[in-house]
Amino acid sequence: MLKCTILDDYQKVATSIGKWSLIEPHVKVQSFQHHFSNEDDLVNAVVDQDILVIMRERTLFNAKVLSRLPNLKLLVTSGMRNAAIDLEYAKKQGITVCGTNNLSEPAAELAWALMLGMARNIPQENLALRTNGLWQNSIGTGLNNKQLGILGLGKIGTQVAKVGKAFGMNVMAWSQNLTEELASSCGVSLAPSKAFLLENSDFVTIHLLLSERTKNLIQATDIARMRSSAYLINTSRAPIVNESDLVQALKDKRIAGAGLDVFDVEPLPMEHPFRTLPNVLATPHIGYVTTENYKIYFEQAIENIIAFLNNNPVRTLTTTDAQTIAPNVFNI
Repeated sequence: MLKCTILDDYQKVATSIGKWSLIEPHVKVQSFQHHFSNEDDLVNAVVDQDILVIMRERTLFNAKVLSRLPNLKLLVTSGMRNAAIDLEYAKKQGITVCGTNNLSEPAAELAWALMLGMARNIPQENLALRTNGLWQNSIGTGLNNKQLGILGLGKIGTQVAKVGKAFGMNVMAWSQNLTEELASSCGVSLAPSKAFLLENSDFVTIHLLLSERTKNLIQATDIARMRSSAYLINTSRAPIVNESDLVQALKDKRIAGAGLDVFDVEPLPMEHPFRTLPNVLATPHIGYVTTENYKIYFEQAIENIIAFLNNNPVRTLTTTDAQTIAPNVFNI
């Protein structure tokens, strides 16, 4: 019987979603609720496993790690991209790598939840209400006629733009590859430069893939360009923003606040400033965590496993330049 492990099953729900019973006669399935941040701990836990089901870009599977997993035959990731996997080495080792579809709406929705939460001081007001604190102890910021700056106008960025327009915001976007034609087709203006977008936005939200070009795209000099009343939102990948520079800027109150769902180290260390800074609204990387997304992930993971067992085609990953540089861009 083959052995299968599901990693990062934080809510302990993976085996209750989808018909794992379809593979149980041939595959023994287990899951781990906690994240393995240490390579040795990871290898020790899964060294005898034939199949791994993983969450996209949570764990680094470079050549070094893969070489220590001699039994591994199938690696199933959520999503159709995973720059944390060395696909070339996996292919050489005869490891089949495949993915699943995913929804883009959940991440866009969370970006707006963070923006609205900060703009209207919802966490502070909710805490005051629950603890019999002051009634109405803050003044919120409206969104109508404010400037929304979007870094990255892909599937998620486009959805964020649509909501911004519905709120009556002025929306502009920028990325290294964004064209005037594409921006116009989404009904937004193309910022002439990253600097222009940062200097003229009330809300800056990041929706870019992580690569060598985008790692540390936002540093101290970039944050310094932002308005003191502006908010920075990152639901994409943590290394796009230099974390230490952002921490210092927030401590110095150079910007109004940051809404964050991604971090250099996850789970976020207990002593990290993001846990206590009053101008940070943080969530534990839940941009993708919805019932609808999980249903897609795990049902298609099962389909991939069944296809693999029957020597049928699996869902092949979409490759990017990032596939060859995972060790350089991921802080994992």
